Amino acid sequence: MTGEVAVLGAGMHPWGKWGRSFVEYGTAAARAALADAGLEWRDVGSVVGAGTVRGGYPGYVAGATYAKALGWQGARVTSVYAACASGAQAVSTARAQILSGLADVVLVVGADAAPKGFFRPAGGDRPDDPDWLRFRVLGATNPTYFGLYARRRMAVHGDTMEDFAQVKVKNSALGALNPHARYRKRVTAEEVAASAVVADPLRLLDICATSDGGAALVLSSMDFAHRHGVSRPVRIRAVSTVTPRYPNTVLDLPDIATDSAQAVEPATDTFRASIARAAYEEAGLGPEDLSLAEVYDLSTALELQWYEDLGLCGQGEGAKLLREGATAPGGRIPVNVSGGLASFGEAVPAQAIAQVCELTWQLRQQAGERQVTGARVGITANQGLFGHGSAVVALR
Repeated sequence: MTGEVAVLGAGMHPWGKWGRSFVEYGTAAARAALADAGLEWRDVGSVVGAGTVRGGYPGYVAGATYAKALGWQGARVTSVYAACASGAQAVSTARAQILSGLADVVLVVGADAAPKGFFRPAGGDRPDDPDWLRFRVLGATNPTYFGLYARRRMAVHGDTMEDFAQVKVKNSALGALNPHARYRKRVTAEEVAASAVVADPLRLLDICATSDGGAALVLSSMDFAHRHGVSRPVRIRAVSTVTPRYPNTVLDLPDIATDSAQAVEPATDTFRASIARAAYEEAGLGPEDLSLAEVYDLSTALELQWYEDLGLCGQGEGAKLLREGATAPGGRIPVNVSGGLASFGEAVPAQAIAQVCELTWQLRQQAGERQVTGARVGITANQGLFGHGSAVVALR
């Protein structure tokens, strides 16, 4: 165990399509997190900004962009980009600064103003860029990958389109209770089935949207939290940012190469499973200790895969866990009680931070109608392009 840091504040700008700068969303979330922590911007010793490459130079240097918007006050600054894992990388950086003694209080901010439709590579010709190649050579958009994963689950584990639809039904019901969610309307299985086919077998309502939004956290040392009068803060005990292991024998977004397993034995678990395993090992906890999980449901089928990768059930048993109601409110291990990306959509640099915000409110017993009774331990999980792992374990 490397040590714990306290979560003193959590704040968000609601997700949607607002047509404004990501800076506005990020600074609104930051001010909300500072107010939640009972601190002033001048109390912050470091700011870590999760970047958005769509924001031009201000997005590339997101940490300084947010610091400027809040008002220059001399804080340390760091900018990170790891696609969908950017938020977890930002949390990891902030935690390292706190544990090393470089700062007592760190503000972590991520925000995005996303385009309509699915994400595309940045402009220009880059034949050595696998993200560019998958679009130009294969025509493999993100929904194509989501559909392939869904088909694989159907072929290998016997999942059905009805199982996928029930994930959306569950998450939309929870999103309807979340004031920060973009989509606050319950959806029926029949509505999922009737929505347009995007990448067979997935329908429009099986796939998350792209969104604008922002999220922020105020992290501190445990000593600072106690001096500030917070005797029992939510604590971050582990942050996993692992990379895959050779050979990677299952295609993974957006890796279009296949590694030979003829000369090297495959790893004992998949990349996503290794993300969770590293988090559990660092935290000194296991899946049996969890009260809830927030996972990266780019598609309904992918949520089922995360159940297995987090060790909530055995391989191939994700749909069974869902059918039993174990991942719904009141179940053994509620998943995506925020409503998930199904209800929020992707605001890429913000989403891993938003997951920790939800854990914070749940562990404080402040989640209102979404509250998981007696929540004590939670985990987040997602992954970014090119092998960026992302998981955070928080407890109270």
